[in-house]
Amino acid sequence: MNPSARSRKPFAGGWTLAALGLLFVCAGCRLDMHTQPRYNPYDPSDFFGDGQSARLPVAGTVPRGELTLGPQELLYTGKLNGQPAEVFPYPVTEEIVGRGRERYNVFCSPCHGFAGDGDGMIVQRGFRHPPSFHEDRMRTAPVGHYFDVITNGFGVMYPYGYRVPPGDRWAIIAYIRALQLSRKVPIGDVPEAERAKLTSQTK
Repeated sequence: MNPSARSRKPFAGGWTLAALGLLFVCAGCRLDMHTQPRYNPYDPSDFFGDGQSARLPVAGTVPRGELTLGPQELLYTGKLNGQPAEVFPYPVTEEIVGRGRERYNVFCSPCHGFAGDGDGMIVQRGFRHPPSFHEDRMRTAPVGHYFDVITNGFGVMYPYGYRVPPGDRWAIIAYIRALQLSRKVPIGDVPEAERAKLTSQTK
């Protein structure tokens, strides 16, 4: 065997050991987000007075990407001067009502029913009956009341503020108003083609 070859083996092995050592050192220095101290959902906390790690947004702030047209207090709280609003934060269009119908059918119809009578599938399976949107007290309730209930929940209804963005909450409310109006529309306000269908059904 060539003596020079024997002398090179320990040197090559040393480089291998050094490379492995450097690899372990680098692996131990990872500071990715998955290794940082954090709270998991619903973890308790000794730092905050209420014992909860989840925090509400800071008052007066707007989430990135959610700033849209309309007064901010009205848009994000459903209130004006601290009172439930009687108006929408922007004009209600057919597109908004259509979006509201789609979101209503997803989030609201299981309990409230597709027509708003409070007879959804959850109710048919024995759970508590929510009020019909067509009761007088629900028809006269301000739109801000609906926004608050969707956001924060009411009674046995869970809050949907973290699942339904503010714009979709207003769209749902617009669709609820459309459902309510559909029960009280004067026959003269119905388009002529639809009026003919209605009158033929009543004969």
